Amino acid sequence: MTTRDDAPAPLDPLPEPHTGLMGRFRNYFLTGLVVTGPIAITLYLVWWFVTWVDGVVRPFVPLAYRPETYLPYGVPGWGLIVAFFTLTLVGFLAANLIGRTLVDVGETFLGRIPAVRAIYRGLKQVFETLFSGKGSSFRKVGLVEFPSPGMWSIVLISQSPNEDISRSLPGQEEHVSVFLPCSPNPTTGFFFYVPKSKIIEVDLTAEDAATLIMSAGVVQPGSAPDPKKAAALAGMANAARIANASLQPEPAKAE
Repeated sequence: MTTRDDAPAPLDPLPEPHTGLMGRFRNYFLTGLVVTGPIAITLYLVWWFVTWVDGVVRPFVPLAYRPETYLPYGVPGWGLIVAFFTLTLVGFLAANLIGRTLVDVGETFLGRIPAVRAIYRGLKQVFETLFSGKGSSFRKVGLVEFPSPGMWSIVLISQSPNEDISRSLPGQEEHVSVFLPCSPNPTTGFFFYVPKSKIIEVDLTAEDAATLIMSAGVVQPGSAPDPKKAAALAGMANAARIANASLQPEPAKAE
């Protein structure tokens, strides 16, 4: 029979894991990298785009209208502002009767050049589909079994093929054209036709799919990291590691 004196003594609280100076320095460095890395890359891409547009537009702006003519330094983004108002003005003129007539004359002229005709018509259809807001291209995300059975890839669902291509495809099932982006650069990938029944539509936006592909699955859509949960999990892991180390038998001393 067990008495009160034979009861096991309460366990002492686990000691806090020791973190040296180099460990703290490493954690601070990684934290600063996580905080400043996305901001720095975003600012760099924005600056690159602004300077690129400025370099393209500057030769077309007369010297009298350039800010550097009156200032000792250039104004970043001036070319972007000029391009924005120029495109808006072109769109306003093209919406009128005279503008539409000029556009039709220009398209007729380009349509008579064999090499330019195919390029112009293809680019026009792409721009009208992407920027008109009326098309449904790349607004749905799906999964297809690619590159081998049992392996699934994210695809962006596009339009159905035209009648000529539909008649040439084998089988009687309806096909859909899809674009499979590559990781980590989603602007490159594969375009192919796949039967509609072979596509599994998922509840993701094109932006979430691009983020998932660029991060190679590291950043999952809808999953926001919780610092408190991460700290709690880290504390539990450290406690388990210390407990396992304390339970290991000490090596026998040689007599």
